[in-house]
Amino acid sequence: MALGEDVLLEIEAEGVATITLNQPDRRNALSEGISEGLSDALAEIEDSDARCVVLEGSGGSFSAGGDIESMVEGIENDVPADERVRSLERSTNELLRTLIEFPVPTVALVDGPAVGAGANLALACDIQLASEDAVFGFVFRQVGLSVDAGTSYLLPRVVGENVAKELVLTGDIVGADRAKEIGLVNHVYGTDELDERVDEFVQKIVSGPPIALRHANRLVGEGLEKSLEQALTDEAVAQGIVFETEDHEEGVSAFFEDREPEYDGR
Repeated sequence: MALGEDVLLEIEAEGVATITLNQPDRRNALSEGISEGLSDALAEIEDSDARCVVLEGSGGSFSAGGDIESMVEGIENDVPADERVRSLERSTNELLRTLIEFPVPTVALVDGPAVGAGANLALACDIQLASEDAVFGFVFRQVGLSVDAGTSYLLPRVVGENVAKELVLTGDIVGADRAKEIGLVNHVYGTDELDERVDEFVQKIVSGPPIALRHANRLVGEGLEKSLEQALTDEAVAQGIVFETEDHEEGVSAFFEDREPEYDGR
């Protein structure tokens, strides 16, 4: 299924939705077409029965981040800074906000470069899986810019403040092993086993109770912003909702019958 030619969407009957950024000639930079297509894909997935979203890039890149062509255009045409800021807020910022808050669990599959806003696109997902060829860089300084696209929110939460500052101030590119070491990715897989291992990982999510996992995913994502008392209260409220589901009954029954549960999302 194509949402224009810039973003492809496939929703499988088994519950996996795969979004592919499809501007390989521009290394899947966050152009207007990519941003709009990705937003449209997420809206379509939210109205579907998908249980997990996989976000990937085509042509050997995840995403090269900000659209350099639009930056050049803004400079050459002397577009006012406030107008460029408003454009950023309308496109990239809204997209990142949607992805961070997306109710369906999301997995970034990084095979190749994920730099600048493209690295944040990966971090905005719930889980990051990488191939041996993945590289990450928060390279805003290379084009004379400060950080944007949620860097100051996402990066310290994932790697800690001091490592986040190192990555931003130096603009260093880090390979897959270093990314794993500092927590930028959950797992690194060999190229020859990438598809198989990613499928296995995603199936663990898909096979779980969808309603319960959506609540669990949301609660963990919100946890750093809450007091202990608020977190405990919100967990109790969510658990009260999940207690009423058929999936909870199925899980308990399967436990006592010593079998794998079959969750249908009700």
